[in-house]
Amino acid sequence: MSEAQEVYVPSCLRPIDSDGLTKLGEAGKADPNQIKTLKSKTVLEGQFKNLNYIRGLDPIVVDEPPGLLGEDTAPNPSEMALLSLGSCLSVGIQANATARGITLTKLEVNLEADINITAVWGTGDVDPEKVLGVREVRAFYDVESPDATREQLDDLVKHATKWSPVANTYINPVPVKAELM
Repeated sequence: MSEAQEVYVPSCLRPIDSDGLTKLGEAGKADPNQIKTLKSKTVLEGQFKNLNYIRGLDPIVVDEPPGLLGEDTAPNPSEMALLSLGSCLSVGIQANATARGITLTKLEVNLEADINITAVWGTGDVDPEKVLGVREVRAFYDVESPDATREQLDDLVKHATKWSPVANTYINPVPVKAELM
């Protein structure tokens, strides 16, 4: 085959450990009622810039844009929630592709969210009938695979969305309890 005739075959995305995924799945089936407690610590640096600590990782900065009186040094809290959703959806798609034997060569999740912030953290319009927060999220996927049909990829995306912990945090009401230490 000459150079002009060579067919470009995209390389697959870096795979996950299939055996490790199987063991995680088996552990979930063995103890389906297990609940894990996630922990974080947020420290206000000043203005609206926060340093967030998770496990032993370097702090994650969260800030507000100038229009919301921040320094614009990092995503704001609502953007962090949105990028958490995108990452969770991506992880779920990768995990389910692996479980189904689907090779992925591209996976991008583009999200849009409409949010009502007119209460301005409780200092603006605080009408008790107002529904705050994200009103709708739209997810657009760019997924490529050399060995899956469009229908298989569509099913993969829908399945991963259904079982995404972060998507379910958006979908299902979750109580938030607040108390002083």
